[in-house]
Amino acid sequence: MNKYLESLNWRYATKKFDSQKQISEEDLNTLLEAIRLSPSSFGLQPYHIFIIKDIELREKLKAASWDQSQITDASHLIVFANNTSFDTELIDNYLTNVSDTREIELSNLQPYGDFMKSKLVDLPNKTKETWTARQTYLALGHLLSAAASLKIDACPMEGFNPEVYNELLGLNNKGLNSSVVAAIGYRAEEDDTQHYKKVRQSKELLFTHI
Repeated sequence: MNKYLESLNWRYATKKFDSQKQISEEDLNTLLEAIRLSPSSFGLQPYHIFIIKDIELREKLKAASWDQSQITDASHLIVFANNTSFDTELIDNYLTNVSDTREIELSNLQPYGDFMKSKLVDLPNKTKETWTARQTYLALGHLLSAAASLKIDACPMEGFNPEVYNELLGLNNKGLNSSVVAAIGYRAEEDDTQHYKKVRQSKELLFTHI
C-alpha cells in the first residue's frame, strides 16, 4: 500500500493520550510548518493558530470541552481561531507579502487585489465569519495528515464551548473566534479505540465518476 495511505489507515481520532509522552520540538515545528503551508482561499489565511502547552490553562479549557481528557493529556493543544470579520487590510497585507516574497511591484498586483476586494469586503459579517471558519478546517486537515506521516496521534475536536475558549484566550479583543481544536501527542496503550477497524463508506457509495 502507498505509504501516505498507510499513514491515513494508521491514524484515528485518539481518545486517550499518554500524558508522559511529549512531541519533540523538531516534530512540533514540522507540524506547524504543515499548517503554515496549508492552502486557503485566495491564500489569505484569515485565522491564527494557538499552540497551548500550559497545563493550568488547559485544565480550564477542559472544563469548557465536556471534560474530555484529550485536552489535558495530549502533548499539545492546537486551537484554530478564525477572523470574525475583516476589511481591506487583510488583502493589502497579503499583497504586500506577495510583493516582498516574489519580488513583484506592488502596483502590478493591484488588479488582483481589487478583484479580491470586490468579492470579499462587502460580504455580510456573518458570511465572512462562516467563510473564515471554513479555512481553518483546511489547515486542520493538513495538520492531521502531517501528524499521521510522523506517527503522531491527533484528535480533531468540535466538542467545546467557543465562547469560553474565546474568553480564556482573550480572542474577543483580537477579532478572533475558536473554530476547531486538535489535541496532538501519542496514544495510550489502554486506548481500545486504536484497535477498531476503520469505518468509511465504500468507493462505490462515495464516488461518482462522470
